[in-house]
Amino acid sequence: MTLQMNWSRASTLLQRLGSVIGLVLLFIVLSVMSPDFLTTGNLLTVLRQVSINALIAFGMTFVILAGGIDLSVGAILAFTGAITAGLMASGHGIVLSVGAGLGLGLILGMINGVLVSWGKVAPFIATLGTLTLLRGLTLSYTQGSPIPVTNQSFALVGGGYVANLIPLPVIWMFIAFVVCGFLLRGTVFGRHVVAIGGNEEAARLSGVRIAPMKIAIYGLSGLLSAFAGIVLTSRLYSAQATAGQGYELDAIAAVVLGGTSLAGGRGWLFGTLIGALLIGFLNNGLNLLGVSSFYQQVVKGIVILIAVLLDRRQ
Repeated sequence: MTLQMNWSRASTLLQRLGSVIGLVLLFIVLSVMSPDFLTTGNLLTVLRQVSINALIAFGMTFVILAGGIDLSVGAILAFTGAITAGLMASGHGIVLSVGAGLGLGLILGMINGVLVSWGKVAPFIATLGTLTLLRGLTLSYTQGSPIPVTNQSFALVGGGYVANLIPLPVIWMFIAFVVCGFLLRGTVFGRHVVAIGGNEEAARLSGVRIAPMKIAIYGLSGLLSAFAGIVLTSRLYSAQATAGQGYELDAIAAVVLGGTSLAGGRGWLFGTLIGALLIGFLNNGLNLLGVSSFYQQVVKGIVILIAVLLDRRQ
């Protein structure tokens, strides 16, 4: 029994360190192969691009830790970004517009939670349904055309810099990381998330209120997706009807690459951050090396499959 426990701990530690080691190796290889990789400008550009995926992936980490999945994050990003830009275009202030976008993301996430917990719908099916619904609503609201951002103050949210160097989205990413990390490791809420993913029935018998917890978990995922949508809309100076397509897969990949188990109950937020950085720098390195976008998808798919297989081995 003791030997099995030691092996399990060693295996978990190895998987966690694997993403960090992978990122370091990727840095070394790309630094040798491309002289443009290890420059301040390139690194900050990648961090800015990674920040959107990381914000979504932080919320996805809670969902997967609780044994669920959320395929609607990209659609929530697009819909809330369009609503926020639309409100400002119609003359509403930045506070009301951003507040409405965040509130809408929270509500949409909570609806996912209601479908999963009280409706007893499988998370994959429930969030696939809301993904399709929200994509249709976004196209209907925007009529398929971009909604331009006219508020210059709002444009700073995703396009501004701190000390004329660090992009603001990178700051948002690290603030969200600290807040979500505290929520996961420093609060009862976080411990209940892990307990539900580890053994839902045991958690229920221990007094954890499963349904409200799942609604809150999916609500958090929706809130962070909406925040990512607002940052992306600001950065692009417009809300795109097709924004966020495929983002759900990148977020899931970041979580899995970071060592969080798809079966739930085991994982860490730092790993998700490393996973998001791994994907971002991998994409950047392949671009610098002139690799075709078709083969980039192949490489990313292989990396994700390896991570999933390692997870299944545990």
